Amino acid sequence: MTTAPNTSKSAIAIDKARAEGRAALIGYLPAGYPSVEETIAAGIALARNGADLIEVGIPYSDPVMDGPVIQAATTEALAKGFHVRQVFDVVAGITSQTDAAVLVMTYWNPVVRMGVDEFSRRLAEAGGAGLITPDLIPDEAAEWMDASEKYGLDRVFLVAPSSTPERMRRTVEASRGFVYAVSIMGVTGARSAVSDAATGVVAAAKAAGAERVCVGLGVSTAEQVAEIAAYADGVIVGSALVAAVRDGGVDAVAQLTKDLSTGLARK
Repeated sequence: MTTAPNTSKSAIAIDKARAEGRAALIGYLPAGYPSVEETIAAGIALARNGADLIEVGIPYSDPVMDGPVIQAATTEALAKGFHVRQVFDVVAGITSQTDAAVLVMTYWNPVVRMGVDEFSRRLAEAGGAGLITPDLIPDEAAEWMDASEKYGLDRVFLVAPSSTPERMRRTVEASRGFVYAVSIMGVTGARSAVSDAATGVVAAAKAAGAERVCVGLGVSTAEQVAEIAAYADGVIVGSALVAAVRDGGVDAVAQLTKDLSTGLARK
């Protein structure tokens, strides 16, 4: 299952970038921040200025895996009354205007509450590529595996430096589209240690059969994009884009995306 079928929108986007001699750029935006309409506009700006894939995050009341910038944004979106069902409006708004592969990144509980089949159907109808599920492991994903097959959606699971060889193999086999590699996040300035860890995770995932591995490491500059593009198939940017939305709106997102995309070319 490591070779994604042609229906995998994520794989198509990453492979297109690879054919152009570069890594793919993946940008994250929290749905409903600062509004649903502005999330859509920011997503369109991302796609039109160099992003190949877009992650739309569902705001969650206990975002244990998110940094302070994203936590603040999701808290604000929830305070303004964001509902999970509105994520489909965001996805449809972006996919109707761009060719970017749009995935939803979400903790698993909101999907279960709506119903896995219902959520998957609505995501597919909105033109979504699939789901990134940071707190779901393949062993507990039988219902999602079935629904993703039914609706042709990508399954993006996470791997980390702590993943055992067996866990890595199972995660790679269960994933479709790409594998999301995370690293132990170091303190500011500990970039070399963090980078070394990520390089090892990518190598382990590739050794386990992954064809596409994407990495996010607190990236905010083209130089950091270039560092990761040297060994990963995709570079994921989150907090820097959310900060751009906060500080300068859609125009700032467009400019940052342009700047980041200059680091994608493989040397």
